Amino acid sequence: MNKDLIDWPTFFGALFLLLAVSIPLAVFPETGKEFVNMANEFMTGNFGVLYLIFGLAAFAFLIFVAFSKNGHIKLGDKDAEKEFGTISWAAMLFAAGIGSSILYWGMIEWAYYYQGPPFGIEPESKEAMNYAPAYGIFHWGPIAWAIYTLPALPIAYFYYVRKKPVLKISEAVRPVLGRLVDTPLGVVIDVLFMFGLMGGAGTTLALGTPMIAEGVNDVTGLPVNLTMKAVIMLICTAIFAVSAYSGLRNGIRVLSDINLWLAIFVLAFIFVFGPSLFISETTFTSIGLIVDDFFKMATWLEPFATVGGFTETGFPEAWTVFYWAWWLVYAPFVGLFVARISRGRTIQEMIFGTMVYGTLGCILFFGIMGNFGLHLQLTGRFDVVGFMNENGAPAAIIAILNQLPMSWIMVAVFTILAIIFLATTFDSSSYILSAVVQKEVKAEPLRWNRLFWAFTLCLMPLVLMFIGDLQTLQTASIVAGFPVLFIMGLLAWSFMRASNEDIRATKDYQPPTIHIDRQDKRRKKRRSALEVLEDRNLDD
Repeated sequence: MNKDLIDWPTFFGALFLLLAVSIPLAVFPETGKEFVNMANEFMTGNFGVLYLIFGLAAFAFLIFVAFSKNGHIKLGDKDAEKEFGTISWAAMLFAAGIGSSILYWGMIEWAYYYQGPPFGIEPESKEAMNYAPAYGIFHWGPIAWAIYTLPALPIAYFYYVRKKPVLKISEAVRPVLGRLVDTPLGVVIDVLFMFGLMGGAGTTLALGTPMIAEGVNDVTGLPVNLTMKAVIMLICTAIFAVSAYSGLRNGIRVLSDINLWLAIFVLAFIFVFGPSLFISETTFTSIGLIVDDFFKMATWLEPFATVGGFTETGFPEAWTVFYWAWWLVYAPFVGLFVARISRGRTIQEMIFGTMVYGTLGCILFFGIMGNFGLHLQLTGRFDVVGFMNENGAPAAIIAILNQLPMSWIMVAVFTILAIIFLATTFDSSSYILSAVVQKEVKAEPLRWNRLFWAFTLCLMPLVLMFIGDLQTLQTASIVAGFPVLFIMGLLAWSFMRASNEDIRATKDYQPPTIHIDRQDKRRKKRRSALEVLEDRNLDD
């Protein structure tokens, strides 16, 4: 156990902040919940425009970098091979960035938009029906993956190009902050990131555990209660603890590959045995609607609701602003993980790979699972909306699966997939948390360190689940993640500054040699021409 490698101020700082927030919420749940919700409403209501501006800015910045000279930089030596094959790489980044939440929202999110559509549209109308399957794809689409990818640029650049064996957010902003990174400010930056990630993990547990419990209930008949949920959480913890302990190649990669093939099976089964034509046409139409209304959806707020007397729907704050804030909380973690697994790829490959594979994966989940549920609703085969409003979203998700042939098999496979999805998110999270609290990471973070953060990730959500307050932890993490908005700006600035400096240094070194060579060639050509003329004169 090499304790000298641990950055103890960051280690204990993250633990202290987590306990400082979680213990008061556990002791004073009602007061804490009220305070956190007030802070969340204040943040989304007053700073929502900042989140939407940042989302578009991140998307535009990534596209610019990909096509610029910076995009051609290779992560590693010139002859470095890709550490992971494309399929495994795509599976790992998708599983880390999405988790079991994609199974939850991919199946049921359309039902919320159908009842409470954007732009003041009448609920459950034909127009609401058009936007219901499209808005989920938009929220989980290119902007979301651009937010995820942005932190990966400086982190991967310093780790693989400048050869600094440190996987820290604070280290990635050193070109901008300089020696301030070595002061308590650097610790604060890393601790805020770690707290946001642990709270975001609580969100994933809050969504995934009840859904898995409903699946277990459907297959086994066991009642859904706190004991079942606690057992599910502990099983998931054991899986991702073993995976994180085994490392990237033997644990996380293997689990992500299993996850990918199970997901493909579930999606293919629903597509083949469900309304294939309806799913295809609705998904394709949704993509067209998003392309047509992309900037409208990315910039829509409700400024006239407060001054013009118009009805306020609260849709932008409840959905788009909330999602952008949620992606921000997870972004440094996903960026760190994507950076770590991207050796041998160019910056351009990393950007387009993450944004394209991530978006395509989400389109498949929302397009196939969501539109299957929407078809049930519109044809009257099953009243998804009514069932959800009465029994809750987790029960509605399992009820939708029960409309498929051989439903008991599909529910079982879906439940196993949800468990593995949850585990892959958490093993990636514990891997990165352990990396952040180390002074350097030359190969893998220390094993005991990985195990410690694996169980820490589960401890607080487990306690808060027993008092029914996981939702408050989720909201608290998003409120605390507000400073990440500004850290992300520093990360973008840091990458451009460092990479441009290195590019200029390379150019300053190379051109003189090229220039001299060209001048020599010109002189040789001129001498040859003079010699030819002299020969001709002699002949004459």
